Amino acid sequence: MRFSRLILVTLVVLAPSIGAQQKQRYSSLNEALQSSGAMSGRGAPRNVIWLDGGKRFSFIATNTQTRQSEIRAYDPATGRDTLLFSGQGLTFPATTNPFLYEGFQWARDFKNIVFQANFQQLYRRSGISDFYVYSLASRSLQLAGRGARTGELSPDGTMLGEERNGDMYVVDLATKNERRLTSDGTEHVFNGHFDWVYEEEFGLAQAWNWSPDSRHIAFWQIDETKEPEIQITDFSGRHPTWDRIRIPQPGDTNPTARVGVLDVKSGKKVWLDPHQSGEFYIPRVYWTSRADTLAMIVLNRKQNDMKLFFFDVNTGGSRQVMDETSATWIDVYDFYAGVQDLMSFPEKSHEFFWVSDRDGFQHIYRYDYSGKLVQQVTKGPWSVTRIEGVDPARQIIYFTGTNPSPLERQLWRIKFDGTGLERMTKTPGRHAIDMSPNAEYFIDSYSSTSQPRQVELWSTATGKLRSMEENAGTKQWLATHEYSPLELFSFTTSDGVKLDASMVKPIPFDSSKKYPVVFTIYGGPGSQDVYNQFDASGWKQWLAQKGFIVVDVNNRGTNNYGRDFMKVVYKQLGKYEAHDFAEAAKYLKTLPYVDGSHIAIMGTSYGGYSTMISMELYPDVFGLGMANSGVADWRLYDTIYTERYMSTLADNVGGYTQSSVVENAPKLQGKLLMIHSMMDDNVHPQNTMQLLTAFTNAGKDIETRIYPPGHHGAAYNAESFQLISEVEYGYLSRWLGRSSGAESVKP
Repeated sequence: MRFSRLILVTLVVLAPSIGAQQKQRYSSLNEALQSSGAMSGRGAPRNVIWLDGGKRFSFIATNTQTRQSEIRAYDPATGRDTLLFSGQGLTFPATTNPFLYEGFQWARDFKNIVFQANFQQLYRRSGISDFYVYSLASRSLQLAGRGARTGELSPDGTMLGEERNGDMYVVDLATKNERRLTSDGTEHVFNGHFDWVYEEEFGLAQAWNWSPDSRHIAFWQIDETKEPEIQITDFSGRHPTWDRIRIPQPGDTNPTARVGVLDVKSGKKVWLDPHQSGEFYIPRVYWTSRADTLAMIVLNRKQNDMKLFFFDVNTGGSRQVMDETSATWIDVYDFYAGVQDLMSFPEKSHEFFWVSDRDGFQHIYRYDYSGKLVQQVTKGPWSVTRIEGVDPARQIIYFTGTNPSPLERQLWRIKFDGTGLERMTKTPGRHAIDMSPNAEYFIDSYSSTSQPRQVELWSTATGKLRSMEENAGTKQWLATHEYSPLELFSFTTSDGVKLDASMVKPIPFDSSKKYPVVFTIYGGPGSQDVYNQFDASGWKQWLAQKGFIVVDVNNRGTNNYGRDFMKVVYKQLGKYEAHDFAEAAKYLKTLPYVDGSHIAIMGTSYGGYSTMISMELYPDVFGLGMANSGVADWRLYDTIYTERYMSTLADNVGGYTQSSVVENAPKLQGKLLMIHSMMDDNVHPQNTMQLLTAFTNAGKDIETRIYPPGHHGAAYNAESFQLISEVEYGYLSRWLGRSSGAESVKP
């Protein structure tokens, strides 16, 4: 249920004063929302794919003359930029329709490109597509697969694997022959794709992987037969239509999963049995560098016991390699940091690395293939957030982490044996790294509160090669427009915990006046909102120009401050989040320029839940709240996410009750606006409907906006997003007795 408000958040610099020149102010909320792009500037090259093992990379660029997308290649050593593919004049086969695509893959010999086109989204990450093969030699385009959920080239570039309608297929690119590898897919039992809850909560859309030698495909088979069905309604037509999706809630029966391996040439199928009893999950499989050996991670239903197995894919024989337990939960990936895998199996190495918080902070642990813990590689009161690259030949790991501050991300390197720790990026701020597979080069996109987004190309051997983007246009925009910079601050709660927070002050700011406050929060476990970066949010700038102080907090439950800081919320979601937001509000009330009688709070998804539970548990602190797509009761959310943090329903009945917005409805005192879409498949509208009943029974008058189309977050296009923002701003304005028009209003 991870969702951020639909605003572009990136980094810019506050422009210097230019004499007495009057800077422009927003004339409308729409103008403010549109300005996010100008403040964001340009980032790293789009859709980077490293080629030749990392010697160069391809990327997508827009031709300034034709306005068409092109695929180009860049050589870091020379700085040479060459055109590889242009769609100019290219049409879909046997049509006059211009060829458009959503994604692409390179064949290993770079003679062919496989394009994904005609994408129709299903869930958050998945959809139905057609796949086309383009020959660079003949400049011809051929359809290779229609209506497939996923498609991927074999590592040797000779075959295209596909999953469609619950079965696996492979297409020989030379002969164009297609072979069906499985034939037992049904409506609710499928090979090669996940059900809703696996895809949503374990972060993968493709439920199959090629072996490095292209001889095998490992795939999941998912059986969702016993999962309960939800229904979401589309009221847009003359007669309502329904989407029916199987999603289990706490206490319900989960999908069952098993992993099989297909011999692509012979069609032989081998099922891999981890010999586990009861309900369990298989969130990840990895091909190791040992021939015909597949690694499988297995989690128990409570997600506090992780086992790793190695399988011989020819015989199905297995052995357990490691077992890790936790008093709370174990993560296998990090959605918020964009980390798909916390376990790494480097090529040309018979060792693997696991990022674990077992010593109180996330650190790298080194294992050999027998399962022996060779050593803990990194140590200290800071966290490793991502392994960026591994160089087995030089025995070096590159990683990003929170040293020296949880508000930053810096790139470091260290030897396999834990010696030689060295910081690679020196500029303060939040760095995002895209490293080549051979660990020779990396693209660094970074910024801080005093620095616009910069994009640089580096060599791990010699240092910075060149700047790729300095975003001079962002500085020019700021030189002519009113802008309030993000300010970082910290405070200590009444129970002795230091929290980091951010503030955007009103424009103009007068410390002798008092201003209302708006908390724009999320707060969910594992997330982080406040960084040393510039927030290019037109929404926040609009509120600042209208006289609001805009605040966010890294509350307990968020990540990167250590295991105990994050996992204190286990079995009691809402308690510490609400406490810390209230503590932040109480701290702000001590500041001479804060109007302590007007403190509002707002958020979407988990932020919507945080908003409502904070208002209920601290009714004397928050006078107004705006909750978009918020969870009403964790018994109504899905199993994998909820039970990870709340344990199973049978194990934590009291915790589910105490954390419920529905159960705490009589405590609400402030004004509350709830927003939801009837087409939300993530936080089902059942949540808002039950809340309306609970608040009505408690005698509470709640304002509600229901949007029939749309999905999670309610907005379904740019216009609806603007309208929702106008509704929210209007609600704030009426609370303060103001006009919500475009004119400047003094606090």
